[in-house]
Amino acid sequence: MSTHINAKKGDVAETVLLPGDPLRAKWIAETYLDKAVCYNQVRGMLGYTGFYNGKRVSVQGSGMGIPSAMIYYHELINMYGAKNLIRVGTAGSYQKEIGIRDVILAMSASTTSSINEQRFNGGHFAPTANFELFEKAQTYAKANNISIKAGNILTHDLYYEDDLDDYKKWADYGVLCVEMETAGLYTIAAKHKVKALAILTISDSLVTGVATSPEERESSFNDMVEIALNIA
Repeated sequence: MSTHINAKKGDVAETVLLPGDPLRAKWIAETYLDKAVCYNQVRGMLGYTGFYNGKRVSVQGSGMGIPSAMIYYHELINMYGAKNLIRVGTAGSYQKEIGIRDVILAMSASTTSSINEQRFNGGHFAPTANFELFEKAQTYAKANNISIKAGNILTHDLYYEDDLDDYKKWADYGVLCVEMETAGLYTIAAKHKVKALAILTISDSLVTGVATSPEERESSFNDMVEIALNIA
């Protein structure tokens, strides 16, 4: 049992899907997993373990932002032996050709967070995906006619910005979309020598202003979940 996860040793599988929203964790467990058991309810951050096509898989909510998410990443890795961490989250598009419900594989994650400047004494570590998980995800998506885009994304500390056009400078450098956790995930995975990949679904566009509803974001982004489960 750890500080923020009320599970016993062995309750969590080596492969963990990581939505930020705990209700999406509940939806994934109830929709996709056989014999799903809830192992965590601390702070409402739901966690489940079950089976997908005979493979043991866990799904754990992690909250919004790097500080919240890294608590769960750290405990899953160090207290429960997680080896494959796959973020299944939402993101906002920075490019006009990337629309609602498009699936993004995050090859790398730029960030406005200072966590790695602190960690590397002013240096700039480049958080990147695990190649094996990335290759499996790309292969599965292609074989199952799921359209994906891959590249650099932005992990931002601010959800509400003062300058609404700030995204354009990132877009000019080819950054595909923005979210709030992946740079933290890739950093801690590198430190502890485990595998990590972020698979994201576009929930809104900073270019067009189009957005999905909270209900849609919680329970209808199937493609990224199916990719994650089938590379587990």
